[in-house]
Amino acid sequence: MGRGTMHIFGRSRELRYLAEAFTDCARGNGRLVIITGGPGSGKTQLMHEFLATLNSADARILAGTACAAERRQPMSLVGQLLGNAEAENALAHHALPAARPPAADGRPREPGSRTPSEPSVLRPAEGTEALLSLVPGERPLVIAVDDAHAMDAESLTTLIHLLRRSRSRRVLVVCATSGHFGAARSDAHTELLRQPHQRVRLAPLSEASVGELLAAQAGRALPDLVCGAYHRATAGSPLLIHALLDDSAGLGPEIGPPVAGAAYRQAVLSLLHRGGAAQVRVARVLAALGTLAQTVSVAEPAGITPAGAQEAVAVLNSSGLLDGHAFRHPTAAAAVLEDMDPTARTELHGRIAHLLYRSGAPAVEVARHLHAAGLVPARWGASVLRAAAEQALAADDVERCTDYLGMVLRVCADEGERHALSVALARAQWRTNPAAAGPHLEPLRDVALDGGLSMRDTATVLRYLLWRGDTELAAKAVATLVHAQSSADAQIVAEVEFVRQWFYGVALPGKAAPAAGPVPRPRPVRADGGGLAARVAALVGGEATDESAAAVAQALQGHQLDHLNLELVAMSLLAIAHADRPAIAAEACDGLLECAAERGATTWQALLGSVRAEIALLQGDVTAASRGALDALGILGAQSWGVLIGLPLSTAISAHTSTGSHAEAEELLRRDVPEPMFRTVFGIQYLRARGHHYLATDRPFAALGDFETCGRLLREGNPSLQKGIPWRSDLALANLRIGKARTAREWAEEQLRLPGGHSSRARATALRLLAATSKPHRRASLLRETIDLLKTSGDRYALAQAYADLSAAHYELGEYARARLVARRAAREAEACRIESPVDAHLLEDPVRPEAAESEDGPAILSDAECRVAGLAALGYTNREISARLHVTISTVEQHLTRVYRKLQVASRAELPSKMLEHRIPKLSDRWAGTHTSAG
Repeated sequence: MGRGTMHIFGRSRELRYLAEAFTDCARGNGRLVIITGGPGSGKTQLMHEFLATLNSADARILAGTACAAERRQPMSLVGQLLGNAEAENALAHHALPAARPPAADGRPREPGSRTPSEPSVLRPAEGTEALLSLVPGERPLVIAVDDAHAMDAESLTTLIHLLRRSRSRRVLVVCATSGHFGAARSDAHTELLRQPHQRVRLAPLSEASVGELLAAQAGRALPDLVCGAYHRATAGSPLLIHALLDDSAGLGPEIGPPVAGAAYRQAVLSLLHRGGAAQVRVARVLAALGTLAQTVSVAEPAGITPAGAQEAVAVLNSSGLLDGHAFRHPTAAAAVLEDMDPTARTELHGRIAHLLYRSGAPAVEVARHLHAAGLVPARWGASVLRAAAEQALAADDVERCTDYLGMVLRVCADEGERHALSVALARAQWRTNPAAAGPHLEPLRDVALDGGLSMRDTATVLRYLLWRGDTELAAKAVATLVHAQSSADAQIVAEVEFVRQWFYGVALPGKAAPAAGPVPRPRPVRADGGGLAARVAALVGGEATDESAAAVAQALQGHQLDHLNLELVAMSLLAIAHADRPAIAAEACDGLLECAAERGATTWQALLGSVRAEIALLQGDVTAASRGALDALGILGAQSWGVLIGLPLSTAISAHTSTGSHAEAEELLRRDVPEPMFRTVFGIQYLRARGHHYLATDRPFAALGDFETCGRLLREGNPSLQKGIPWRSDLALANLRIGKARTAREWAEEQLRLPGGHSSRARATALRLLAATSKPHRRASLLRETIDLLKTSGDRYALAQAYADLSAAHYELGEYARARLVARRAAREAEACRIESPVDAHLLEDPVRPEAAESEDGPAILSDAECRVAGLAALGYTNREISARLHVTISTVEQHLTRVYRKLQVASRAELPSKMLEHRIPKLSDRWAGTHTSAG
C-alpha cells in the first residue's frame, strides 16, 4: 500500500450514518445530511467513500463542488449538477440548451463553466424542476455537494426548494461544509439549516485512529512514541498526517518520527487558504508573534474585530494547525510567513513591534520584530535595540547582538555615539571572529589615543592593537593613560598594561636595553591587590609557591570570561603551568574550555585550546599537545589569530618534532605568519620550536641562528620572561651539536646562574646539558638532580630522556646492572608519553635469574620503607641525599640498608642494582618516587 494513497480510518460510525440515511431515502423519504468538520478533517474523502458504496445500489448520483470564486455566478453549482446529468443523456427532453447556450465559437461548454459577465438564464424554480425530473420511479437520486458553505445563493435556493418538494421522494442531499457560513448569512442559507436534517460531525482522528492509519501505511504497528508525535503535530488532521507521510517517504522505507517538508508546507497553505481572508490574516499574525500570541491582542495587527479574531483562531484550531494560539509545528508558522508578500510581511512585523512597545513587552521581543521589519523608530527604536543587543550578548547570541547594533549604527548621526556603537559591535564580534572586529576598531585608533573614548572602549582598541601586533603604538597609548582619573579606569589600564608586558612580552617604549647586556625587569602597572592580575603578578614576579599558584587558580574559578580578560586568563593558566603546577593549570583550563564551548565563544575556545595544548606539552604528553594545538588552529582563520597564531603553531611544531613527525612539522613551518608576531613572545616561541626542528633534522647552524635571535628579542622585550623561556639552554644544545662543548657548557652555566628562581623544568634542562659536557661520574650526579627536578615539574617526556642519559652514563662507567635498571624507568616514562623508548632494547632484557630467586608473585622481600631506601641507593644516591629526599635521619637510612643487605644477600651498595632487577623491586620504588616528588 503506497504512502500517498488515502483511506478512511476512524470514520466507520459516520459511514454507517450515511448508509442509514440512504436506506431511508430508498424507502421514499427525502433526507438532508450535513457533514461538518474543520478544514482537512476528511469531509471530501468521507463523501467519496460513501458514494463509492452506492455503485451497486442502482442510484443516480449527482456530485458537485462549490467554489468561493463562483459565489457571485448564479446557479453555478446547479449547473455542475445538471452537467453531470447531461453526461448521462438523461435530460434530452428538457430545455437545457437554452439555459446553457454554447460558447461564442460554437463549441459546447464544459459542465459548470460560465463567464463572469454571462447573464443567468436558468432560475431557481427551473433548476428545481430540472432536478426533480431526474428522480426516476424506484431509482434514488443522491445529490452530493462538497464545500457547500461556498455555494452561490441561487443554487442554495434551488436546493431548499428541492428539499421542500422531496419529503416523500427518493432524494438524498448530502452537503459537506466547514461548519460555518461566514458573517453574511442569506435567508436561503438560514432556510437550509432549518430544514430537517441529520448532522454528521467529523472530529479529528484520535491517537488510536492515527496509529491505525500509520500501521496501514507501514504494514506493522508503530511505537506509541511515533504515533503520539504524529498526533501532536496534526491534532489528528488526515490531510496533515498524509502530508507528513509523503515527506517521510523521501527519507527511506521506514516510518519514523514526523519530518515536515514540502508536502506538509503545501498542506498547511491549502488549509489556510480554504478559509476567509480574516483567517489568513490571523494566522499570519500568530506566526509572526510566536510565543507572544498568548499575551497580546491578535485582532489589532490583523485588522479585524476581537470576535472575528476569536472565530478565526477556533477554525485554525479545528484544522489542526493551532494548539490554542500556537502553531503545532514550527514549519507551519514558517510556511505561513513565507507565503506572504515580502513587503506585507515587513509591514506586519512593524505593526507588531509598535504594538509590543506600547504594551510594555520586553526589549528582546520588540527588537526581534524591529529587525524583521528593518525599522528603527525615531523616538525609541535605538534604545530598545541597544538594550536587546546587551541581553543577546549576555545570552551568547552574538549574531543577534551584532544585527541589532548594526541597525542602530546605520541610523545614528552623533559621532560619539557612533564610536561607542562601533566598539560595542566589535566587542561582540570578537567572541567568534576577531578579524570581523578589525574594520570597526581600525578607524578608532587615533580617537582612542586622543582620549575620545571611554576607558573601557579604549582598552578594547588597545587589545585589538596588541592582537594584531602593533605593540609600540599600544605601549605609547598605555603610557598616556597611566594617570587615570578613577579607580575603575586605573584597574582597566593596569590589566591592559599587565597583559601587554607579560602575555605579549613587550617592554615599555624606550625601555629596551642594548642587546649585549642584562636589562632590569620592567615594572608593570599594578592592578587592584585582590584582582587576578595582581595574583598572577605575584606568581610570575617572584618565587613560585604553592600558595601563589593556588591563589591564581582560585581567582580563575570565579572569573568570568569577557571581552577584557581573555588574554589575562590565558596568561594566568600558562603562569601556573610554568610554575611547576601543570596539573592544576590543566584542570582549570578544562573547566574554562567547557564553559567556552557551552557559550559558543569560538575565540575563547581557540585561545584556551592552544593554552591547553601548551600545558600538555609541558607535561610531556606530546600526542595530546599536537592534537590539541591543531584543533585550536582549525577553530579560527589565520586572519583572526593575529600574532597569537604563534602559540598553537609553536606547540604543534614542538610536539611533532618530539614524536619524530618531521614532515608534519615542516608543513606547519610553511604556513604564513604575520611579521609583527616576532616582536612578541609568540614569535620567540615559534623560533624556538623551529630551532629544535632544525636540530632534529640535522641543521644545527640554522637552529643556532634561531636561538640567537630568541635571545636578542627577549633582551629587547621583557627580560623577566627568560626564566620561563630558557633560550640559553637552547644555545647550549645547538653548540653541543656542532661540537662546541666548551661554549655549550658556558651557556648552560649562565642559564643556571640566572636570578629570580626559574622553573624546575628550565633548570633541569640546563643541568642535563651541563651533564652532557661533564665526565661520566659528574654526569651521573647532575642527571640525578635533573631527574628530581623533572619529577617536580611533571614533564614525563623530558624525564624519559634524562633517564636514558643516566642509563648511558652508568653503562659508560661499566655499571651495567644500574644502567639496565635506569633504562627500564626511561622505557616506562616513554610508554606513558606514547613515544618510542629512548634506550637500546638490549638494556631492557631481563637478566638471568638464579633458581633461588623468589617469584614475582611471591611475598614481598622488602618492606615499603626498605624499598624506598634501596631504590634510591641503587640509583647512586648517597645516604645523606636519601635522608634529605625521604625526610628521615641518616641513621634510619643506614638501618634500612643493613636490613636490605641481609635480605638480598649483598655485601655492598655496588651489588644492589643487580639484586633489585633480579627481584623486580624497582616497581614499588618507582610508584613511591613519582607520588612523593609530585606532592612536594
